[in-house]
Amino acid sequence: MEFALDATFFAFVGLVLFLALIVYLKVPGMMATSLDDRADQIRNELSEAKRLREEAQHLLAEYQRKRKEAEAEAAHILAAAEREAEMFTAEAKKKTEEFVANRTAVSEAKIKQAEADAMKAVRAAAVDLAIAAAETVLVKKADAKVQSELFGNALGQVKTRLN
Repeated sequence: MEFALDATFFAFVGLVLFLALIVYLKVPGMMATSLDDRADQIRNELSEAKRLREEAQHLLAEYQRKRKEAEAEAAHILAAAEREAEMFTAEAKKKTEEFVANRTAVSEAKIKQAEADAMKAVRAAAVDLAIAAAETVLVKKADAKVQSELFGNALGQVKTRLN
């Protein structure tokens, strides 16, 4: 068997020299170091992401708690406002009813006063009419002596009532 220097032999020698050069230059160690560094970097990024996620979950829980507290406070404020509005409505209704009752009472008092004034005016007119009629009758039927006597009696009655 003869050793021929053909292309396959030279390709094999090139491969051996290439592998020897790679081992001599410590390329596998550099690759391992680079891969280890990359793995450490990825591990650190994952732990940072995990820490950030936990922090975000904590902040989310805190904000949800604050939102619930704010909603509860808003509900309390709304309920207080509704109670206050109901109270103002009831108070306004009560004041309106009192005002209407007072106005009705004043109106009724004015009506009664007007009725009383009208009755007095009617009575006064009736008395004046009766006096005028009596005067007319007395003037026609009474002579001077009777008129003097009636005047004296009336004057005496006025004096006794005034004293």
